Amino acid sequence: MMAFTLNLQLFAQEKTEKATPKKRQETRKKGQVAKSQEINSAFVLLFSFILLKFYLPFMFTETKKYTVMIYGSFASKPISVQETYGIFIDMIILSAKLAFPVMLVAVITGMLASYLQVGFLFTLEPLQIKLERLDPIQGFKRIFSKRSLVELVKSVLKILAISYISYLTIKGQIQIFPQLLDIELYSAIQFLGKIAFDIAWRVALLLIILAILDVIYQRWEHEQSIKMSKHDVKEEHKQIEGNPLIKSKIKEKQRQVAMSRMMQDVPKADVIITNPIHLAIALKYDEGMAAPKVLAKGQDKVAERIKEIGTEHSIPIVENKALAQALYKSIDVGELVPPDFYQAIAEVLAFIYQLANERGKHGGGKNR
Repeated sequence: MMAFTLNLQLFAQEKTEKATPKKRQETRKKGQVAKSQEINSAFVLLFSFILLKFYLPFMFTETKKYTVMIYGSFASKPISVQETYGIFIDMIILSAKLAFPVMLVAVITGMLASYLQVGFLFTLEPLQIKLERLDPIQGFKRIFSKRSLVELVKSVLKILAISYISYLTIKGQIQIFPQLLDIELYSAIQFLGKIAFDIAWRVALLLIILAILDVIYQRWEHEQSIKMSKHDVKEEHKQIEGNPLIKSKIKEKQRQVAMSRMMQDVPKADVIITNPIHLAIALKYDEGMAAPKVLAKGQDKVAERIKEIGTEHSIPIVENKALAQALYKSIDVGELVPPDFYQAIAEVLAFIYQLANERGKHGGGKNR
């Protein structure tokens, strides 16, 4: 039979997991967000034509005044080079004055549309020079990618839809176009402006519908593009939480430091209470303290080390199984003994002090 094997690593690399918050934040910093250009186009077109609806009469009036003034100047006297230069400058100023409000509305509307989609986002990442962009093979891949194909289909559909809307709008007025040659200029401009606005409203409505559909698609496509594999999620988790092996080594080092510090406090103890083999608790009590304090505690090898240090420094070691077990379970190193243990601890300390006094009378031992 033919052997059949599975490489589980291949499944681990499949992009099946939703992007984590960290992944989303990183892609956002790179400028990779779900954004539809159709929203910008629809908003800009809509608000620009709304402005023109009310602003066009003023534009026409200003243009008419300037035209009358220019032709009046030509008719009254010869125009010098200097005057021609002045007329040219005035023409530029007038064009800027008439175009500026429309451009301003277009820019503000475009920025507002972008802000509503992705919020405030400023990044220079897309402008950075990347050598892989010069790779012709990668360039062809981008040209014939799924995204490029979708954009091409959208553009073709928009062109066809706008052309059809324009055709339907003009078709109903086509018989009037020959008559424009016989009417005054202002009336002809008004008629053409009305047709242009009719086309603009319908196109804007169409673009808004397309933009809503495009927003849905862009968000879906963005979610698909930032999906992560199970391996990616695990690696990110390790980066955030730390490598388990490194964390265990850090904790082990911390335990060693704490153990060393605890052992350094054992010689300061007044008594060491044991059970007697497995547990050892070192206590200290001085005048002015609210209660005895646990300087060190441990079990098995740690307990043996505490007793060894206590023996080296002539610290009394008292066997009391019940008290040792209760203290070990109830109190951490550095804490004061609770009131429940006062009587038992007092009896032990009284015994130790009595023993120390008796040794002192005979000239030996450690007097506490």
